[in-house]
Amino acid sequence: MAGNMKAVKLRIKSVQSTMQITKAMELVASSKLRRAKERSEKCRPYFNELYNTLVNIANSNTDFTSVFARDNVNEKVCYVVIAGDRGLAGGYNSNLFKCFEADAAGKEYSILPIGKKAVEYFKHRKAEILTEAFGEIAPIAVADTFAISSLICEEFLKGSFGCVKLVYTEFINILSQNPHAVAALPLADLKPENAEAKPVKNIILYEPDSSEVFNTIVPEYLAGVIYGAICDSVASEQAARRTAMDAATSNAEDMIEQLNLHYNRARQASITQEITEIVGGAEGL
Repeated sequence: MAGNMKAVKLRIKSVQSTMQITKAMELVASSKLRRAKERSEKCRPYFNELYNTLVNIANSNTDFTSVFARDNVNEKVCYVVIAGDRGLAGGYNSNLFKCFEADAAGKEYSILPIGKKAVEYFKHRKAEILTEAFGEIAPIAVADTFAISSLICEEFLKGSFGCVKLVYTEFINILSQNPHAVAALPLADLKPENAEAKPVKNIILYEPDSSEVFNTIVPEYLAGVIYGAICDSVASEQAARRTAMDAATSNAEDMIEQLNLHYNRARQASITQEITEIVGGAEGL
């Protein structure tokens, strides 16, 4: 009985130590989440302004043509997959990869992974990786997203692939994060849908011409989209980690409560047994 009590007591100490770690990780994730949400909200106006400029150029110039805005015969897809650097975030990474697998089923593709978990996932599956230079998401800044955008646009113009998709986790709120795949290139949806519609009068003069301005803005636009996706992904990861660590802390508290109950019962049984033995010995004398 004493050995059983000792084992329970050691188990309680072990769970308490784990609970302290999960509680600390929850507090750290909450702090990082606050900053990630602020960064995500600040970058959205930049993306919206670039997008509106592209729509304006595409729809107000009837002679508009651009390689970035027409459908490509090459069916190969380049996926920019944004995952986390670490685990202990619930189903954050696994849900993202399930979303990718569902979208990429039956397609020929290459991968530009962002985040250690993405690099590990695709290296394990021996997928065609465009570059591993951005394999860690934590230090990625705005300048890095421009480098990513330039690389993608360069390969797109070479014809290495005909479509670019972003696979990331959209941050909705602390309790809800939605992994999904969105098309980034080509920008065919920006062209006027009805080619026979009444021509729109040009009210803006672009130098040297609208196509040149459009082709110059596209890498900026793509960089903005990627940076926004990274900000959303970081916020989603911290929210998922906070939720997972909160659940782990609650489970640890429940486990400690059950172990304490078990320990107290064992202790009471031990005391009762000792009293019975003393009483029995006294009667024998």
